[in-house]
Amino acid sequence: MTSKAQSMALMVPQGSSSLEAYVQSVNHIPMLDAEKEYELAKRLQETGDLQAAKELIMSHLRFVAHVAKGYSGYGLPQSDLIQEGNIGLMKAVKRFDPTVGVRLVSFAVHWIKAEIHEYVLKNWRIVKVATTKAQRKLFFNLRKSKKRLGWFSDDEVGMVADNLGVSKKDVMEMESRMAAQDPAFDLASDSDDENDFAPTQYLEDQASDVASNVEAANWEANAQTRLFAAIKTLDERSQHILQARWLDEDKTTLQELAAEYDVSAERIRQLEKNAMNKIKACMVD
Repeated sequence: MTSKAQSMALMVPQGSSSLEAYVQSVNHIPMLDAEKEYELAKRLQETGDLQAAKELIMSHLRFVAHVAKGYSGYGLPQSDLIQEGNIGLMKAVKRFDPTVGVRLVSFAVHWIKAEIHEYVLKNWRIVKVATTKAQRKLFFNLRKSKKRLGWFSDDEVGMVADNLGVSKKDVMEMESRMAAQDPAFDLASDSDDENDFAPTQYLEDQASDVASNVEAANWEANAQTRLFAAIKTLDERSQHILQARWLDEDKTTLQELAAEYDVSAERIRQLEKNAMNKIKACMVD
C-alpha cells in the first residue's frame, strides 16, 4: 500500500457505501506476525520512527472496525465510532511496550474501547429537544415566555399559545421536552426492575478477546470459500451425492441415492468416501 493510500485509510468516510468500502480496504491490509510487530514497536520505542508507528496502526485498523461494530445500537454514526476507535489505537501504539510480552491488539483494545465509550457518553441523547425549524423557534420563544420554574397552568399554556400563534398541544409538548432529563448511562445500584433500561446494558463484554474473534471469523470465511472451491473440482455425480447427504436440509439416505443411480448402497458409500477424501486433500494443500 502506498503512503497516500495509507493516509486515506486513516480517514473514515461518511455514507454506508463509502464506509463499507473503507472496511473492505482495511481488511485487506496485511496483519503483522509477532516478530515483525516486535521489530516495528522497538524501532518506535527507541528511535521514534513514525513510519514504524504508521505500519503498526495500519495493520490494526481492522480490529478497530470490528470493535466499533459492537456499539452500533446507540444510533450514532458508525464512521464516527470507528474514527474515535482509531484515536484510541494511535494512543495505544504510542504507549505500547513490546518487551512486556503481549501482542499490540491485546494492549490496544482497552484504549480503543475507552475512546468509543467516551464518545458514546458525550453524545447519548434519546430525545432531541427541537429537530425542526418550527420546533426550534417555539423552543427559544417558550424559554423567553417562561418567567418561573415549574409547569405552566392551563391558562398560561393558552396565553403562550395565543402569543406565539401555535396550538396548546404544541406548547405542552415542547414544555415536556424541555423538562425531560437525559437518561442515566448506567442503572441505579438499587434497581431491580427487569424493565429498567440504561445504555450501559448494550456495551460489549470487557472480557471478549477481539483478536481471537476476528481471527476466527476470518478463518471461517476462508475455510468456507476453500470448501466450496474444493467441491467444484468433483464430478457432477459426486457433487450431488455430497449435496444430498450433507448440505441439504432434508438429508437423503444411501438407499434413496442407490435407487436414483441404479447402483448398490455400498457403491454410493464408496463414492461419498472418495469425494470426501478429495475435498480433504484440496483443503490441506
